[in-house]
Parts: sequence; C-alpha cells; structure tokens
Amino acid sequence: MGGTFEIRLMGDPVLRQRAAEITDIDGRVARMVDDMLPAMYEAEGIGLAAPQVGIQRRLFIFDLYEGDGPQTLINPEIVESEGEWTYTEGCLSVPGLTFDIVRPKEVHIVGRDLDGNEVSIEADELLARLFQHELDHLDGVLLVDHLERAERKEALRDWRVQLAQLQSGTNGPAESGPVPLVGRNAAAD
Repeated sequence: MGGTFEIRLMGDPVLRQRAAEITDIDGRVARMVDDMLPAMYEAEGIGLAAPQVGIQRRLFIFDLYEGDGPQTLINPEIVESEGEWTYTEGCLSVPGLTFDIVRPKEVHIVGRDLDGNEVSIEADELLARLFQHELDHLDGVLLVDHLERAERKEALRDWRVQLAQLQSGTNGPAESGPVPLVGRNAAAD
C-alpha cells in the first residue's frame, strides 16, 4: 500500500465478491484506511468501502462533513432495521447515474473501530442509507441490484454509455453536477 487508490467501476469483478472479515486490526489496517481517504475525498464521496478500491476486506470509511471527521467501521453488521425510505442514490463505482432506491429508514449497526473497540450506532435517513450502501459493497451488491428488472436493464444500458464517455474523457452525465448519495454536496453515497 502507499499512496491513493483508484476507485473501481461497475464491471470490475472485485465489486461482486463478498469481502473477508478482518481478523487483526493492526497498523496495516490503519495504513489501508489512510490510503483510502484521499480516494474518497478526491471523488467528493461521503463513504467508500474497501472493495471499491480493490481490497477484499470488510471495512468502510465515511465522512458526512458535519465536523466529526472521517470514521471507520470494521466488520460491520446491521443488527436491526425498520421503516422505509425512498431516496435518490448514486455510487462512486457507478459515477454519473442515480436511482430511486427503497431501503430501511433506520438501522442499528455494530462493528469495530481502528482501535479494535466495539462500535454500536443507531442511524436514520442519510447515515442509515450510507451504512446500508457501504455494507452492500462488502457483500458484493451494487445499487443496480436493488432495481426492478426493466429499470436494471435500462440502467446497465445507460452505464455502458456512461463508461464509454468516462473512458474517452468526453463530458457526460458524471460531469453535469452533483450526484446524490455520492458527493458531499448531495444528500447521501
């Protein structure tokens, strides 16, 4: 490790694999987090899961830009959820596309911090959605997997166009303004 990571895009097989538990929270994990932070901030994201930078470990970082600074959850697990909330959601691994996704409005998540301490957070709305989105990445699930079949087919078609534009460097939807749930200027990742 060392330096910043490149965010993997939909189509990369690493995004479809379930990440492995972290058994030792040590200096290597802390360095990995330090190396992930620039990638999240450069993309103006509010969350980033390790698989999104090619690391198959159950960890994600997040920062809602509310003054708390970046935080890390290791081996997270949602132990309770309730309610329902539809929200326009995007993803750093699917830049330029957004979808209305229904998820539980409130969650209780547990995990560990970088010091190995147990963490227990009850979250709602944006933070709850961020936790669910990043946990999906740890399980090899992308936001398009939450779409109905016809909408998913259209999304994949749109993604092929978007990816071609990204690879060619031409302006496309990814450069047309903030993307909800991806950037800090939007409502959520």
